[in-house]
Amino acid sequence: MTFEPAPEQTSPWVRASKIIATIGLVVLAGVAVVGGGSYLGRLVGSSFGSGDASESPVSVQPGQDVTIEIPSGSTAEDIGAILSAQGVVRSALEFEAAVRNNEADARLQAGTYELQTLMDPNEVVAVLVVGPVADVYRATVIEGLRVPEILTALAEASGIPYSEFETALTSGEVETAMAELPAEPSLSDWEGLLFPDTYEFAASAEATDILQRLASTMEQRVGSIDWSTLEAAGMSAYDGLKIASLIESEAQLDEERSTVSSVIHNRLAMGMKLDIDATVLYALGTRDPALFDREVDSPYNTYLVNGLPPTPISSPGRASLEAAAAPEQTDYLFYVLSDLEGHHAFAATLEEHNANVAQAREDGVLP
Repeated sequence: MTFEPAPEQTSPWVRASKIIATIGLVVLAGVAVVGGGSYLGRLVGSSFGSGDASESPVSVQPGQDVTIEIPSGSTAEDIGAILSAQGVVRSALEFEAAVRNNEADARLQAGTYELQTLMDPNEVVAVLVVGPVADVYRATVIEGLRVPEILTALAEASGIPYSEFETALTSGEVETAMAELPAEPSLSDWEGLLFPDTYEFAASAEATDILQRLASTMEQRVGSIDWSTLEAAGMSAYDGLKIASLIESEAQLDEERSTVSSVIHNRLAMGMKLDIDATVLYALGTRDPALFDREVDSPYNTYLVNGLPPTPISSPGRASLEAAAAPEQTDYLFYVLSDLEGHHAFAATLEEHNANVAQAREDGVLP
């Protein structure tokens, strides 16, 4: 996905001088941004060109946290240049149009803001009208957590009771475009729909606001990935999210994610049951391997039920999402843990797999 600098509205030299002046304000204000120099360089370069934004598109990943400093006295045009240079909006022109539509020109406030790349310009205007929030805190949600574990982490970081987070999810107050949820969804309906990351929230943020941020971020992450391989196989992006959750729960090493993904894809293509231990543990509501029971009666038990589980079984990170969308090309159908560092032995035949299992037991990796 790309965003483009605003088309020229005045002569190139006048526009360039305004942009350079804006950049000077940003530097003097000590803007703390990621990749700011390269974005600003592109912006200045484009202002001396023909004005055809397609000649120098700037690629930016949506949903990335960006710290923006809006200097005192900045006009809507100045702010638009800063925001587009950092990828917060696609172009300064779109932002200026949103300011006009919201009649917010005189209400935009200077200060430091924690924003994200490729936001809706109207949302940015709303944030700048409210003004900067000084009292903030960070909350980290690690990859592979289930919804109750995520709510526990958020409750501990925010001081908001767990029950308020649970109510926000089950009351329908939080929305997602990733799946069709019932009017009163359960926590399992929300499984996999909250993106794991480190977030910064205002101290005044409520449970619904916090969870909506996680849900919207997952939408952005999933939307930024090419799912054409799955779609060609008759699956959806939500199916890809399920696969990513299986990868997140099974693969301990980044270099093995695409290989584990290949096993899942190969088995699905052949109509084989997935036989994934993590789905059984999810069905049992535990993470303890000692409680494993492959006979548990549950739609999540992939030893008994063909195909993918009804929902994801955890919240996958970007690495697992990418592996789900682009599996390694192998003929593997099996894998087993091969050492205590998290490596797996992969096999194309049951005979090879049984030999790998025997070796793992001999090495003390398996009981």
